[in-house]
Amino acid sequence: MSDLFSSRPVQPLAERLRPQSIADVIGQQHLLAAGKPLALALASGKAHSMIFWGPPGVGKTTLARLLAAAFDCELIALSAVFSGVKDIRLAMDQAERNLQLNRRSILFVDEVHRFNKAQQDAFLPFVESGLITFIGATTENPSFEVNAALLSRAQVYVLHSLSHADLSQLIQRAESQLDSAIKIAADAIPALIDLADGDGRRLLNLIEQASQAAIASHRNEINAEFLANALSISSRRFDKGGDYFYDQISALHKSVRGSNPDGALYWLVRMLDGGADARYLARRIVRMAWEDIGLADPRAMQIANDAATTYERLGSPEGELALAQAVIYLAVAPKSNAGYLAYKAAKALVKQDKSREVPLHLRNAPTKLMAELGHGHDYRYAHDEPEAYAAGETYLPDGLAVQFYQPTPRGLEQKIAQKMAHLAELDAEWQKQQSKK
Repeated sequence: MSDLFSSRPVQPLAERLRPQSIADVIGQQHLLAAGKPLALALASGKAHSMIFWGPPGVGKTTLARLLAAAFDCELIALSAVFSGVKDIRLAMDQAERNLQLNRRSILFVDEVHRFNKAQQDAFLPFVESGLITFIGATTENPSFEVNAALLSRAQVYVLHSLSHADLSQLIQRAESQLDSAIKIAADAIPALIDLADGDGRRLLNLIEQASQAAIASHRNEINAEFLANALSISSRRFDKGGDYFYDQISALHKSVRGSNPDGALYWLVRMLDGGADARYLARRIVRMAWEDIGLADPRAMQIANDAATTYERLGSPEGELALAQAVIYLAVAPKSNAGYLAYKAAKALVKQDKSREVPLHLRNAPTKLMAELGHGHDYRYAHDEPEAYAAGETYLPDGLAVQFYQPTPRGLEQKIAQKMAHLAELDAEWQKQQSKK
């Protein structure tokens, strides 16, 4: 009788279906198809350092293993989750031994973004000396998470989520590994694909879980109804601090700016569904109102602020309706970034310009001495002038002529532009009268 405790564990379905050659890889044809970067590298027979950047379950680890085999290199694998500088030293010792046996080494570091700067720097001399070819895998943007020195020595390849066609092909492969009594019904395939959300490993895990649940339930078929009951999970991919987060808030902001209420509402709900902090979203919505609507519709700022206040009072889920209606209003409101651009222009000028003096006529004169020095002299009180406007008066430092704010012909700013044009006419008339004196 076999010993229960000495028996080998059964490999997960995802491991049993891991491709054994480059030709078996599903997806990533933008890298692997004939004439594409990795295909060309394989044809050259020369390995180079690279970083695979992409979401989970798209084949980063598999590609590293297959490339090592294709380049006839020894693969030394590290996980940044479990490894430290000591493990890096041991890996380099292994690479030295491989070299003595005339074997080249590829060092594969999974989750490389989890290594700190010192740990990432530890790879540099070995990459430069040619002792190892470095392959890193990361789900985070390497521009932010990988040291510039290491990044400059490696080619970054972006891996994409698996398409519906890719996942359908993977389901067909999975069926061949299931218990022969278990079948996947046609209506379960789109449900599985939706739940996988582009993640091949997740798809295979779902199939395995559903298969085990079917066996336990004495069923011989996995259909959509059974999946809905057996797998209580969310299919949306989201992270609260990584690229998905910033990509989605960017999509929300650009949908508002692009006057598309449906897109704005979709991305807001996606982020709320994914667990984003609604208070953060409320702050961003207020910012959108000031940046992209501005004075074209001042009501937008008030609605955005009221929505943020409403959420603070009601919380989730009731307060989310206020945020939803705010983004709809902002999306359909007339757009203007004139105030935003004016502020940026003024800020840029002040940052690089000299410290200009306040003109004497604009200075306050609370004391007799200051009045004697000319502070406030010849200042014209606007309310005492026709139309409450002191035509021809100057309010900028002497010698500085700028126009930061240029209203758009949209919404309320159209009327603001008309008023400013009228005031300019009054200034011109005043200048004309002064020239006659």
